[in-house]
Amino acid sequence: MTAQVFVPKEIAAGELRVAATPETVKKLVKDGLSVVVETGAGAGANIADTLFEAAGASIAQDARAAWSSADLVLKVSPPQRNDKLGADEASLLKPGALLIAHIWPHKQLPLVKTLAERKVSCLAMDLIPRISRAQVMDSLSSQANIAGYKAVVLAASRLGKYFPLLMTAAGTIQPSRVVIMGAGVAGLQAIATARRLGALVEVSDIRPAVKEQVESLGAKFIELPMQESGEGQGGYAKEVSAEFLAKQQAVLKQRIAAADVVITTAQVPGRPAPRLVSEDMVKAMRPGSIIVDIAADSGGNCELTENNKEVVKHGVLIMGYSNLPNSMPEDASNLYARNVYALVKLLNDKGTLTVNLEDEIIAGALLTTDGAIRHAPSAEAIKALGA
Repeated sequence: MTAQVFVPKEIAAGELRVAATPETVKKLVKDGLSVVVETGAGAGANIADTLFEAAGASIAQDARAAWSSADLVLKVSPPQRNDKLGADEASLLKPGALLIAHIWPHKQLPLVKTLAERKVSCLAMDLIPRISRAQVMDSLSSQANIAGYKAVVLAASRLGKYFPLLMTAAGTIQPSRVVIMGAGVAGLQAIATARRLGALVEVSDIRPAVKEQVESLGAKFIELPMQESGEGQGGYAKEVSAEFLAKQQAVLKQRIAAADVVITTAQVPGRPAPRLVSEDMVKAMRPGSIIVDIAADSGGNCELTENNKEVVKHGVLIMGYSNLPNSMPEDASNLYARNVYALVKLLNDKGTLTVNLEDEIIAGALLTTDGAIRHAPSAEAIKALGA
C-alpha cells in the first residue's frame, strides 16, 4: 500500500514557510508516495494550491482527516495546539506515523512525551548529525545561511551611513565598520554579504580553526586569548567558562565601540546563547549604531536583546529577530523542502516507509519511536521532571 504524505499549513505565529514545494512534491510522487497538501499551505511562500496539484499532490480541505490518515507528516515548526482543528496536532497523528519537523526538544519536552505516547516515529531536523553524508539534509545550515544574509541587509537598510568607501565630488565617504561575532554558517554568510556591500569587517570566534575561512572572505580575524578551545562536536561551538568569556569581552569591547554594526550569531546547541555583548559595551557604541542579534530566540548574545523586538538602548538600535529565514519564505521553503526530501529518501523504498536504525543519519535524528524516547538528553530531562 502506498504511503501517504501530508504537508499541513504552518500555524506557528507569523510562520510563512512550508515543508514541501512543487519541486519536492513532484519528486515524492515519482518515488511512489501519495502526497496531500493542506489548502493554503504554501500561501506564505507564494505557492498556490494549483501549483501543488500540477506537481501531483491532492489538496486537502479537511485538515483534521489528513492529519489522522497520514503515514508521514512534513512540517517546518513543531506541532502545537491548533485552535481551528480543536486539538493538539501531535494528538491527531495515528500510532506508527512518521513526523519530520524542527522540534527543538529541550524546549518542547511535553511534545516529546506526547509523541512517544502516541507511538510516533519523529525525526527532528534539528538533530540531523553534522556529517558529510547529511549535508544535503542540514536544515540548520540552510536556514542559518539565510539568517546571516538577511541580518546584514537589515542592518544596511537601517544604518544612517553607506557601507562602502565612496569617492564623491563632495568628498570621501569612509566605509562602515562591521563586527561579526561567530563564524558558523550564519556568520560566514554575514561576512560575505557585508564584504560585498563594501564594509570593513572584523570577526570574533572562539574556534581558531575558522580563522582561515574568515580571512579568505576578506575579513580580519580578531585574535582572542586561547587558554581553552571553543571547538565542539560537528563543527559547532561549545560552551566555555565564564573566565574565558570575560577575557574575550575585554578584547572585544574596543572593537565593538568602534563599530557601526555588530552582528551576533553565536549559539550552542541545547544551551542558552552565550552573552557576548554587555550593557557596558553597548554604552560604549556611538549613537545610531546597530546590533542585529541572530541568537535572540535562545536568550541573545547581547544583554539588552529582546526576542522578536527592536529596541533602542543607549542610542543603539538592537534588533532581536529569532526567525530571520521566515522573512525570506520563498527561498527558505525551497531549501528546507530539499533538506526534508533528502531525509525522506532514506526512509522510502518504492512507496513504503521504513525507519532503518542502522543508518547513522536516521539514528541520530530519531527523537521518538515505538513508544520510546531515543534522544538521550530529552529522555533524561523528562525523567528529571518526573513526567
